[in-house]
Amino acid sequence: MEEQQIKKTVSHESKNMIVAFAIMIAMVGLITFIGFFLLKPKEEIIMGEAEASVIRISGKVPGRILSYRFSEGESVRKGDTLVLINTPEVYAKFDQAQAAHNAAEAQQSKAQKGLRPEQISSAYELWQKAKIGLDIAEKSYRRIQNLYDKGVIPAQKRDEAEANWKSMQTSEKTAYAQYSMAQQGAEKEDKLLAEALVQKSQGGLNEVNAYLEEGILLSPIDGEIAEIFPHQGELVGTGAPIMNIVDLKDLWVVFHVRENLLNDMKIGAPLSAFIPALGDREVHLTVTYLKDMGSYATWKATKTNGQYDAKTFEVRAKPNQPIKDLRPGMSVILKKK
Repeated sequence: MEEQQIKKTVSHESKNMIVAFAIMIAMVGLITFIGFFLLKPKEEIIMGEAEASVIRISGKVPGRILSYRFSEGESVRKGDTLVLINTPEVYAKFDQAQAAHNAAEAQQSKAQKGLRPEQISSAYELWQKAKIGLDIAEKSYRRIQNLYDKGVIPAQKRDEAEANWKSMQTSEKTAYAQYSMAQQGAEKEDKLLAEALVQKSQGGLNEVNAYLEEGILLSPIDGEIAEIFPHQGELVGTGAPIMNIVDLKDLWVVFHVRENLLNDMKIGAPLSAFIPALGDREVHLTVTYLKDMGSYATWKATKTNGQYDAKTFEVRAKPNQPIKDLRPGMSVILKKK
């Protein structure tokens, strides 16, 4: 009986040891299994944001907003009229420039045309009168010279007749010169001066026209109006921003990445990401820009043993294909192991 009791006791202890050993092995396996998942490297999630080109619309001349042709959120085409600016001062300058141009053209026309026919005819008559006077003076001098040669009259009379003849020669030449000038019109220099004045006035008129065109602002691109700053009726100064237009065809994604995660982010490198706002749609990008953000964006190490400060880089990537419904400001998620 004692031997049977001893055998039963030994058998029971053996079973207990086997169960304990099996439980220990199961616990080691469970701990190993849990440790495998706990020690597995976590995925680094890098959040980016979609951005787009923005064109700022502003005018060259000050004025008052007369009216807007589009509202915020509306799409525009290149060449569409966006806003009308009332510039009464420029219209006044235009009237002045137009009057100056008209005066310069009239002066040029007068220089090119010359004197009126009545003035030319009057100069011709004066020349003919001078010719007749010269002829009479010459004949008188010849007669007096003959009488002087015969000793009939004194030398003083002959000298007076000679002086009158020579004076009439000068008068005839002067009258002919006046008639010739009347036929030819203004001098070459006067014509060139008149032409230069016309060109100068035309330049002033063109300048004012250019300012008038700035009162009608057109869209330089196809896009969407993102913001309008002044209200209708408000005054705007030279170069003051009036509205922003977003070019939705020129989109890219900006990521801010620590330098220890840049090992596969090079210029031209492909990236895969997803967009939560579009149902986690997967998109493919290409890196186009890489630049450090300066010391203000440095990640500081929390421990000093074996760690170092890491700079942050701005990474820009463009979609390989247009992404439908992608809007500036939407988040784009990039996962790195």
